[in-house]
Amino acid sequence: MTTHPAPAATEIAESTSDASLARTRRRSAEIEEQIAADPGRFRVLTGDRPTGNLHLGHYFGSLLNRVRLQRAGVETFVLIADYQVITDRDGVGPIRDRVLSLLADYLAVGIDPDAATIFTHSAVPALNQLMLPFLSLVTDAELRRNPTVKSELDATGERPMSGLMLTYPVHQSADILFCKANLVPVGKDQLPHLEQARVVARRFDERYGRPEGTDAPVFPQPEALLSDAASVLGTDGQKMSKSRGNTIELGMDADTTARVLKRAVTDADRHITYDPAARPEVSNLVLLTALASGRDPEAVAAEIGDGGGAALKRAATEAVNEMLAPIRARRAELAADPGYLLRVLRDGNARANAIAEATLGEVREAMHMAY
Repeated sequence: MTTHPAPAATEIAESTSDASLARTRRRSAEIEEQIAADPGRFRVLTGDRPTGNLHLGHYFGSLLNRVRLQRAGVETFVLIADYQVITDRDGVGPIRDRVLSLLADYLAVGIDPDAATIFTHSAVPALNQLMLPFLSLVTDAELRRNPTVKSELDATGERPMSGLMLTYPVHQSADILFCKANLVPVGKDQLPHLEQARVVARRFDERYGRPEGTDAPVFPQPEALLSDAASVLGTDGQKMSKSRGNTIELGMDADTTARVLKRAVTDADRHITYDPAARPEVSNLVLLTALASGRDPEAVAAEIGDGGGAALKRAATEAVNEMLAPIRARRAELAADPGYLLRVLRDGNARANAIAEATLGEVREAMHMAY
């Protein structure tokens, strides 16, 4: 029986340590310079679970960066992770509608289906088949130490989790490696998952070797591109989350947005300042207004001055609705044409399948299973 050395597990556990995080930030800065000089050397994998409509947290946190990378010339793969919906749920819900809604959001914000490959888990069998050899490369203990798995276990009071939840990090490794992505935009909380993919890639090479006649490993070592995007809180001052009902969705109409922001939490001090540590709720609305209008938060706060929470909410509503108006108009057109959305998805699935089958072929050769 083959055992894995402890250092690999330690690498995953320490991937968010201060020293490691500093190294990753420095490397991310280098990668940005390389993208500017030669974007064609990179292939990005990113995506979302279709559990509901995308909101401003997604927009500022990841969507804008995806569009930026795509427009810079980086080859982009965008996963609609439909199988991952059932990792922690008893059913998928109205999954078809949610997948098409997510796709409409992607296209409305500027992801170009001619330049990006947009695909779903369930339509790419070869991607999911990689889970089998990948699972042979990790241990139960390593999976249980993964921060996402561990937090899920803690949150459920040690209630037995599904096998899919336990193997969630390996499924994400398959997502990244099937298309040989060498760059993954992440926040620091996702670094352990990326490190798991790096460990899987390295262990596959160490255990099974390389396809006959080649010197390169089957899988590259994917690198992190750390995001410096501002984190926008929900309207209640907590983390923006679909499950909390504190979001402003990209597809909301202007009147609904105004009602949601009118209920946003502020404080009793009428003088508006930007002080995230001392006044997180007020500062969040200031930041949201600044991001939506392309201004500096301090300047926004100074302009509102003694206008109080009501003036701040009006400013936020105006800025958000103005920013989202063209996105909402485009999204409405897309949602009204599900046939077009399905064609985009089928084209993306076809491209993803071709790449996944080629990668699986290399895996079979390396494992001496090409019969």
